[in-house]
Amino acid sequence: MRTLSVSPLRVFLTVTGVIIAIHLIASYSHQEYGRITSLSHITNKFRPSRPPPPVPVQQLPNEQIYSDKRENATFVILCRNNQLWDALRSVKEIEDRFNNRYHYPYVFLNEVPFTEEFKYSLKHIASSEVEFGLIPHDHWFQPAWIDEDRATKARQKMQDDNIIYGGSLSYRNMCRFNSGFFFRHPLMQKYKWYWRIEPDVHFHCDILFDPFRYMQENNKTYAFTISMFEYGATIPTLWEFIKKNPEYLAPNNAMGFISDNGGDSYNLCHFWSNFEIANMDFWRGEAYMKFFEYLEAQGGFYYERWGDAPVHSIGAALFASRDQIQFFDEIGYEHAPYTHCPRQGNNWERGRCSCNPGHNVDSDGISCLNKFQAFMHS
Repeated sequence: MRTLSVSPLRVFLTVTGVIIAIHLIASYSHQEYGRITSLSHITNKFRPSRPPPPVPVQQLPNEQIYSDKRENATFVILCRNNQLWDALRSVKEIEDRFNNRYHYPYVFLNEVPFTEEFKYSLKHIASSEVEFGLIPHDHWFQPAWIDEDRATKARQKMQDDNIIYGGSLSYRNMCRFNSGFFFRHPLMQKYKWYWRIEPDVHFHCDILFDPFRYMQENNKTYAFTISMFEYGATIPTLWEFIKKNPEYLAPNNAMGFISDNGGDSYNLCHFWSNFEIANMDFWRGEAYMKFFEYLEAQGGFYYERWGDAPVHSIGAALFASRDQIQFFDEIGYEHAPYTHCPRQGNNWERGRCSCNPGHNVDSDGISCLNKFQAFMHS
């Protein structure tokens, strides 16, 4: 019998044909196989890789762009254990509107130790470090040298005259502490900047920039959202320091905002200090500390009812340059019964604000904002 010989070429062509047939069948019946084995997919493997397209940058208020950079700053909240739920609401709102992106720490201060429930609850809701501090006795309670008979008569007189907090000793302790001691607390010593928050306040707008960074980069010292008139009966002798110590006046100061007669008297305008962002190195400086030491020696926190708002306002207006004071229209803020709601440019829209611009303390007769803005543009 004759043996048939098969040439290598025929074997090669037969095998190649079978492979191509299988490939075509698989390509049509399995889409993923067809995509992976397509000519375009194979050739792409040998082309140089291209970088992804750039992500568009969002422009934010004050021409500031979000960054991972953080300033040496903290929130500070003075409150009591029975204000737990009010404090929780305040922290939840500032977290939702701002700090869930920036993660600045919190310092809580109290004249008695915080409870474990308080500490657990606030640590749970914050997105950053939370510290709890006990206020030193001498920083909070009325000094022993105060004439208690005189102080008691002063409180009774104000209470009889229906002056808000007129009969309260604890309110006076708080005002004295906020005026001259909070920035000296051991937990605050490591920070330069603070943002004061109170229990049961509201933040009505997304804060799309970092106020600490803005102030640092623009040489600001003090920032506010609400300005109004103080009760004259609570501070009859508060103005005396500057008359006796004019050497501490800063060049280009804001005297024209808080005095209508060149410094002879105080016109009662002040920044509402339950919201403030400021540089603690300014409070720790010579001019302000001399001012506070003078006030402390006069006993007016107890013989009258000096508030930390006019004390801070006089200090900022007289010992800093006028261009170091910042009004943040962008920050929608409420401390009942007053609300600041953004009304400049498109701040309300950009901040997705929930406040009513028509219900705005800035337009109220008690507001000093128009006076401040007119002075700043003079």
